[in-house]
Amino acid sequence: MTRHLVDDVAVGWDELGTDLLNGAPPEIVTALTGGDHWPSRTLDHLITPDGSPPARMTVTESTAADQDLEWGYVLRPHGIEVIPALHTASGPVVSWDADPRTDFSNPTAWPTVAPARLPTSPTAAPTPAPRVPGAPRTAARR
Repeated sequence: MTRHLVDDVAVGWDELGTDLLNGAPPEIVTALTGGDHWPSRTLDHLITPDGSPPARMTVTESTAADQDLEWGYVLRPHGIEVIPALHTASGPVVSWDADPRTDFSNPTAWPTVAPARLPTSPTAAPTPAPRVPGAPRTAARR
């Protein structure tokens, strides 16, 4: 995954295609793509304001807010950490073997292998522990 997403691209991705699913079981590919196949497309035709060659973006904790990003991803050996820009201090780690047909539109239902890390900033509020499926819900103050 790291080679495909990071190492083998010069600048970035315009669209990830079904080649990302090479080697996946056919029923997974069909469920995710409806049986369609298309290649990934890189950002090859970028023009910079000053005419210099485009360069890969470097995103750090201090530059993320200025780059108009909605999500960040950290590839880890045991899964992918998904960090929403609104909560840049941490994100849950979703296992690499998670079923990709999971409804990822609801982050509280993600199949995580590690909870969100505690924020590193001393002024940030602590991240609540993820709810264990099937466990009773606790009351929340609003």
